[in-house]
Formats: sequence, C-alpha cells, structure tokens
Amino acid sequence: MPAPLSQTLFHPRSIALIGATPDQAKTNSRAQRILAKAGYAGRIIPINPTRSEIGGLPAYPSVREAPGPVDHALIMVPAAAVLGAIEDCVAAGIGVATIYSAGFAEIGEEGRRLQERIVATAREGGLRLVGPNCLGLLNVTDGIPITLNAAVEAEPLVPGWLSMVSQSGSMMGALLSRCAARGLGFAKLASVGNECDLGVGEIAEILAEDEATRAILLFLETFRDSEALARAAARAHALGKPIIAYKLGRSELGRRIAVSHTGAMVGGDELATAFFRSHGILRVETLEGLVELPRLVVGHRPGTGGRRRAAALTGTGGGAGMIVDRLGLLGDEVPSPPEALRAALGAQGIPVSDSPLIDLPMGGTKGQYPAVLRALLASEHCDAVLAVLGSTARLKPESHVDEFILGAGQATKPLAVFCAPQADGALAHLDAAGIAGFRTPETCADALHAYLTWQAPRPRPAVPDAALAAAHGLLAARAAGVLDEAESCALFAALGIEVPALQLLQSPGDFRGEGSFAVKILSPDIAHKTDAGLVRLGLQGEAAVRAAAGELLDRARSQFPAARIRGALAAPMQRGLAEVILGFRRDPEVGPVVVLGMGGVLAELRRSFTLRLAPVSAAEAGEMVAELAELKPLAGWRNLPRGDLAALARAVEALSRLAALPAVQEAEINPLIIRVEAEGGAVAVDGLVRLG
Repeated sequence: MPAPLSQTLFHPRSIALIGATPDQAKTNSRAQRILAKAGYAGRIIPINPTRSEIGGLPAYPSVREAPGPVDHALIMVPAAAVLGAIEDCVAAGIGVATIYSAGFAEIGEEGRRLQERIVATAREGGLRLVGPNCLGLLNVTDGIPITLNAAVEAEPLVPGWLSMVSQSGSMMGALLSRCAARGLGFAKLASVGNECDLGVGEIAEILAEDEATRAILLFLETFRDSEALARAAARAHALGKPIIAYKLGRSELGRRIAVSHTGAMVGGDELATAFFRSHGILRVETLEGLVELPRLVVGHRPGTGGRRRAAALTGTGGGAGMIVDRLGLLGDEVPSPPEALRAALGAQGIPVSDSPLIDLPMGGTKGQYPAVLRALLASEHCDAVLAVLGSTARLKPESHVDEFILGAGQATKPLAVFCAPQADGALAHLDAAGIAGFRTPETCADALHAYLTWQAPRPRPAVPDAALAAAHGLLAARAAGVLDEAESCALFAALGIEVPALQLLQSPGDFRGEGSFAVKILSPDIAHKTDAGLVRLGLQGEAAVRAAAGELLDRARSQFPAARIRGALAAPMQRGLAEVILGFRRDPEVGPVVVLGMGGVLAELRRSFTLRLAPVSAAEAGEMVAELAELKPLAGWRNLPRGDLAALARAVEALSRLAALPAVQEAEINPLIIRVEAEGGAVAVDGLVRLG
C-alpha cells in the first residue's frame, strides 16, 4: 500500500536528491549537507548521471536505477530536464516530488505550458508535487529538512509548536530566524512556490492534524485554492489550532475583469479580509505580528459576543497611549474599569480612577500590579488585557516579569505586554513564561486587533432548491454574455427582490400610463447608461415619456452603432430615503461574494461598502446593513424617518443566493431604493447581470 501523503511529505524514509553535486560551491550541494547536519536517519540517494559517489554516498544516474523504495524526491535540475525527472519518479513509484527548479508559470506562457505538462504526467502516475520554484519542506520535530534554504543551513533547527506554509521561499528562512530569536521553534515548514499541485490549503490541512503543531502561520501572496484553505481553517478551528495569515498581493485583478460598479469598488485586499474573517483565520498587517501574535492567541478561542474590548494597564502613559490610539482607529474599544472593579481594588488599598488607562507604576507598593492584573483578566468588561512596561523593564526584567506571572496565573483571556524601551531581557523572560511580549506599539496593536476581530468559521448557508427554481428557469436557455436590464430585473424578481413594473418600448408610441416615469435605453452592450446620457428621469405623462423615448433611441443608435438596441424601457419613478448599490461577483481568488455599498453615480468614488462571502444568512445580511454608517440615520436616529432596513437585508440575502447559480459571474443592482418603513420595501430600479 502507498504511504499516506503526510508521511511521504514530512516523514519520508528515503529521499532522492535529483541533481545532487559534489561541488560544495554550488547551491545544489546544500540539500545533502543540510540533511546530514540534521542527522537524518533515513536513506539519502544522490542522483547524478556523471557520478558514482557524492558526499560519501553511492550516487545513481536516475531514480529508475536507484534501489527502492523511495518516498520523496527533491528535484534540482534545470527546468528543461524536470519533465524527464518527473517521468523517472513516476516509474520509480515515488510518492512526492518537491521541485526546487524555477522557469515555469512564474516566467510566462511558455513556462506555464511546461508546468502543465509536468502536472499532467505526475497526475497520471499518481505522483504528488510541491512547487515548482520553491525552497522545500522542513520537519523540524524529526530532523528531516528537504530544502536548499541557506538560512536553514546557517540557523540551528529548534523544534517547537509553530508550523508554517509560505508562498515565498525566502520568507520561510526569514521567519525561521526571526522566531528563533524570540525563543519560538517550529514543528513543520513548507515553501510551496507555484503550487502546481499541493498548495497552501492541502498542506495546512495536514499540519492541522500534526500532533506537534499548535498554531499555523501563512505567508501568502495570492489565493490559488481557497476552497482547500477553507477546509483547512475549519479543521484547525475544530482542533483548537489558530491559523494566522500575513498577505501581500493587494491585487487589482478583479477590477480589470469587472463590468459593474461593484467590481470597480472592491479590491483584492477587501476580498482577502472577507475570506479570512469568514473562515476564522487571524490576519496581521506586519511581518513582526506574524512572529509575535501566536503566543497571544494559542490556547484561546475566537470571541462570541461581538465586542472588541481591551483593558489597559500601564506604567508609562505615552507607551500605552500609542497602542490605545491605534486600537481606536481600528474600531476597537478600551473601556473604563467598571465601578465594581474599582471598588474591589479600593478595598485592597489600590485606588483606581475611571480613566480607560489604569496608570500604576511598577515601582509602587509591592503586590499592587499583580492584583490589578488579576482583576482585569477576570473582569467581564474586557476581552483581552494590554499591559505596558516602562524603563524598569530594561533595568529589572526578571523581577517585573515575575509580577506578570503572578498576575496572569491561569488567565482565560489573552494578555499582551509591550515593553516601551528596548528590553530584550524582559521579552526573553516573557517568552520563557509563555506570555506574549511585543517590541513595538504598532505590532502590539496589530496583534490585539487581530485577536479582538477573530471569529469562528462561518459555514455558508444552504440555498433551498425552491428559492432558485424560477431563476434556473430564466437562465436555462441563456449562454455567456450580459443580460439587459429587463432580463436582469426578471432574474432579481425570481430571487424575491422587488422590481418596478417595466414597459418595453419598441417605438415611442408603445407607451401607456400616467404619473412620473423614468426612461432609459435597453441594451446589453451599454453597461453604464447614465454615463452615456441615455437615461431620463421624472418625466410626467405620456407625451413627455414618448418624446424622451424617441430621443434616446435616436441617440443610442447614433452613438453606439454596433450595440444591440432592444428598445427603450419605461418604469414608474420610485421614491425612498436612500439609494444603495447591491452587487454579487464570483471572484477568481476567493469565490462568490456579495457587496453592499452606497449607490448612485458616485458609488465608485465614495468606496463606502461592506462585503461577505456568498451566500449569506439573514443574520449576516443584517450585519452588513448595520455596518454602513450612512444607513444609520434610517434606523430612526434623532426622530428621522425610518427606512425599511429589514427589506434591504432580505434583498442582500436574496442576491447572495446567486452563489448557487454557477452561470452567474457578476450581478448588480444600482440603485436599490430603500423606502420609508411605513410604506415598506426596497426596490431594484436598475440592474446588470453577466453570465459565463
């Protein structure tokens, strides 16, 4: 029986080094030296067609001719020779090949085609691949480094409880050394490069099951398999192992392919944040935060109350002020200590004011600092505690860290300690005691914010088949392309979203009706009709509507001779308290998302929006509505008229169900008009849908 993937990946009994060399000046020689230095107990098999011995070990022309079995191959040959090496690995029955070689999808189309041939060959032969263009894997727990990373050769491998998956090979070595300087060791590390096969998500799933791993770090540039990463996050959460991500690549990919305002509003960074939040992954904004956050959160679970409150105890007002100020900008709270807590401390002879910052010099009466710290860690008015040390952290690190240990005890909430001076001794003592210490106020605030906003993974709600039956029927006969407004509104109505009564006018004389109307051109080839001057609003009576329809039809045919003009569309004018934009898109990186923002022609300029992965539950839709500050007056603020925000939330939930219709790539309602609550409803007056 073939060995399990986790074994061949991180616990191979034999490793073939394809491209090994006796020339110690060449990079390819490093892999064998690193394995020997780590004391790897398995078989090392150098592969080189011109050598019979390398580094005191028998060498072989190819893995086909090497004695088996071989669990893992590290491929270090030029890109043009990699396909042949993969064919040899398949023939030898190897389970996993890690490809160090570069020159594939990262260099362009020619490299991508070569990479695709390699993947096809490996899949046909049952061979799993890591890379290409990667620096390999490390099992630090068992002393099995399969890598050419120079930092690994230079640094001692310190076993620990962190594991990491990185899309950047060099950052694997950088974080290895940075964590070692803080007394943190690793269990497993993986550099995945181009992720042609095994990627971040699948490897993170394996690490979640690893007994030596208590927390998983991710260094990401993009999402290549978000579904696998979502599965890994759910499994890690179930096992009580936090996943912490640092992400680069604030991509504008979505904006380049979008045809709607929604696509132009939302960038890669907002999508990444929504993905992490939905799947219970903590996100940090600084590389140092990736190093320092794990101690703060390991052993803790995401909050459930929706509050983001950190109590602050300080021996230096300026040091604490920098962190508190940053937390405030991020939307977190630093509440004043409640009266009951102040009274209890006062009874112990420890006067505490109602200031959010509890200023208590550590050089004061012995025992006061631990007593206050214990009280804050036990109090329900906060979700985490910030403690700041002044100059005494440098002068007497051991004695003051002992105060923290006495105060922290068996606390059930996170404690973050910032040392205002450069106090390596105090940080080392904090690390040894398992207390999270921070070098800078920015990183401390970053870590606290990450914890306070941490949520458990949210399973996507199931969409009942009955809710999509009508929509399926409308799309059954449609191919790729953009639906016109009448077709789009019909789809929205099928989802349960209110739309106005529409009249399609092939000629101006087709119109019938009284009252106030809007008229616009109906064409799937003209996306933004207001920008093109093809909309007229507030037209009173038949004569005005017919005249406007005739004018717009003539203008559209003149300005857009290649466009399909299906006529003019007339609809009764709608009244309401506010306009919003409601959009859906199937993002190429994170999958389906629903976006709610302030609408109208300034939607892209305002960039006031909120988003979630789709579909959303009724509760999530309500959260989205509550997050838009511009909609707060519609909740009855200062006796202003109340808007039907419940109807808006229902529309958000309904549009998000497009996630269950794979044909829909993008959809938008702009504007969606929110009526006065007494009149009821939210009506979609303009729409666009793109299929594909």
